[in-house]
Amino acid sequence: MVLDRVNERISQTTPATQRLLLRTTTLVLIYILAFVARLHPIIRFETMIHEFDPYFNYRATQYLIEHGPVAFHNWFDPTVWYPLGRAVGFTIYPGLMWTAALVHWFLNAIGIAANVRHVCVFLSPWMASNTAIVTYFLAKEVRNEETGLLAAAFMAIVPAYISRSVAGSFDNEGVAIFAMVLTFYCFVKSVRKGSLLWSAFASLSYFYMSASWGGYVFIINLIPLYVIVMMVSGRYTNRLYIAYSSFYVMGTLLSMQIRFIGFQPVQSAEHLLALATFAAVQLHAIFEAIDNFLPPSSAQWLQQGLTTALGVGGALVGLGLQISGWELPWSPRFYAALDPSYAKEWQPIIASVSEHQPPSWATFFFDLHCQVFFLPAGLYYCFKSLKSPTEPKRDALVFVIMYGLVALYLSGVMIRLLLVLAPVACILSAIAVSSVLSTHIPKMHPHEAERAAASLNKKKLEEAAKRKPEEDCQMTHQLRTVIVAATAVMLFCFVFHSTWVTAEAYSSPSIVLSARQADGSRVLFDDFREAYYWIAMNTAPSARFMAWWDYGYQLSAIANRTVVVDNNAWNSTHIATVGKAFTGNETVAYDIMKRLDVDYVMVVFGGLSGYGSDDINKFLWMVRIGSSIDPTIDEAEYFTKTGEFRVDAQGSPKTLNCLMYKLSYYRFGEMKMDESLPAGFDRVRNVEIGSKNIELEHVEEAFTSKNWMVRIYKVKRPENRW
Repeated sequence: MVLDRVNERISQTTPATQRLLLRTTTLVLIYILAFVARLHPIIRFETMIHEFDPYFNYRATQYLIEHGPVAFHNWFDPTVWYPLGRAVGFTIYPGLMWTAALVHWFLNAIGIAANVRHVCVFLSPWMASNTAIVTYFLAKEVRNEETGLLAAAFMAIVPAYISRSVAGSFDNEGVAIFAMVLTFYCFVKSVRKGSLLWSAFASLSYFYMSASWGGYVFIINLIPLYVIVMMVSGRYTNRLYIAYSSFYVMGTLLSMQIRFIGFQPVQSAEHLLALATFAAVQLHAIFEAIDNFLPPSSAQWLQQGLTTALGVGGALVGLGLQISGWELPWSPRFYAALDPSYAKEWQPIIASVSEHQPPSWATFFFDLHCQVFFLPAGLYYCFKSLKSPTEPKRDALVFVIMYGLVALYLSGVMIRLLLVLAPVACILSAIAVSSVLSTHIPKMHPHEAERAAASLNKKKLEEAAKRKPEEDCQMTHQLRTVIVAATAVMLFCFVFHSTWVTAEAYSSPSIVLSARQADGSRVLFDDFREAYYWIAMNTAPSARFMAWWDYGYQLSAIANRTVVVDNNAWNSTHIATVGKAFTGNETVAYDIMKRLDVDYVMVVFGGLSGYGSDDINKFLWMVRIGSSIDPTIDEAEYFTKTGEFRVDAQGSPKTLNCLMYKLSYYRFGEMKMDESLPAGFDRVRNVEIGSKNIELEHVEEAFTSKNWMVRIYKVKRPENRW
């Protein structure tokens, strides 16, 4: 009875209302899907923070909530980068912390006793749901509602975005991608309408983006590049002038309020394109005004005079700046994005991070799956639509083409920037899929389609009935069926692949590792938390720890101890000093540890458990980074005569005698894991270690975790000579 009433009520509604209801229901389901798809880490493990950087973000959020905004933005932390300390309030993008704090305060204000950790854990999935909805509006602005729904569904489960937005991944990108897509949507809307209001919304979104992630530089370069292309291609309009001029002025002023950014928008080369485009737009508007208000002869004379004056003035200013020695600096990461070989040669700290490496084709397919094929097809349909003189959304199509091409290049330079590619890959894929389906599905039953369209015209209905199927379309019915079926299969495989990738690859926290045994059962390695809790319970609160910079944030947030270096990596000299200590012999390392007043040394070792991301596998980066402050460190000395890095008996003497080797393999030569393997067999390098009788002179073992993954050594104090 109830279903009959519901069906009757639905049948009485207009088609427009039915479409609105169906569209709203679909968006709600996509919103829920985007959130639920990212909960695998919670289901498999617990509500914990993942990776390394999120631990600092979590610690900073706690500080903001406990001490308030004023103390947070003036926070100087003496427990990191010892003995230098860090002015945290001046060296962070606070957008993520503020978002989490506002959500926490709001939930508690309405009576929900939300824990700070739970808010941080679930913030990224919630923001991912919001990103999917904003992607719908952007794709709808570019094409139509059907494309928007497909793009939102793609964005909800695409692995390239899930990798940074699963539950527990409390990182800047979790909110920054939402801010980026929202900025693009508002700007495209402002270009279409020539609206100052939408430009203001775009500026506010850009402010949120610049407060959240250093990737805001991508926005402030992509939008000016789009404006230049529009001007060169003859698509310049007053609407574009209003949109860009207001966006640039308001967005730049707002971004300068972020302490970490400051005056960079007017002092760094990364923002030079935006400034030059703004000047070009103003000059174009002046020339148009001259053409409108002056006779042609006078207008041409005045325009030539202005061009000459500006050229001479610019040359004089450039010459003066060159003579005075003033220059516009480029950030190392910006250089690395333009030149893939730059970081490896000049900035080994940047190159040592795995997410800064160029991706392989397998990585593209792993993170995008069938979108690798749909994306170029979407670009084709966009270019095809540009040729249509009646296309009402050509400006938006030009923008998404520019976005897609630039993001493709950047993602090919750096794995991390697949995040930037993900939204436009979803939009272009949605354009391709919707174009294919809308082209072939209606023509699979041509008579029914025409009868439905001609139901109000009897003459057209009779003509449609007499027409032969061969006259209706060039393609056969079977071929159209194959195309639609193949597209449906690819979409099904995309959903299956995304679910599998989320569950298996992106739902394992770095602090708790898991592996499958031969019988299929899962075993957990909780050595990191075991070690951090031991540190918190068994060392003095003022104890100072030296570890490779990857583990600094976790030591500070979980163990609450002072660290020499951490993941911020702002001081390459300090990191190089630690690298020199680990790559030198024990005497050299001890001198460095005394200078840095180090109490404990922590190393991560995977030889027993098979953990491949241990410090031995990172050792060569320590050598390269350490050599930046000490030219006597020669990387070739750590290789064998055949050019191999080995830890067995054939390893170089320099390697077998360095501090990192000794701390990693101390007492490991006594370990016999299997009857078929010799004692001291390294499961990661698959060799028997070359030095088993290791003796330590200046440090002593304090703690080794259950699976030997974390080893902590106490630094001996010099004996009192008196």
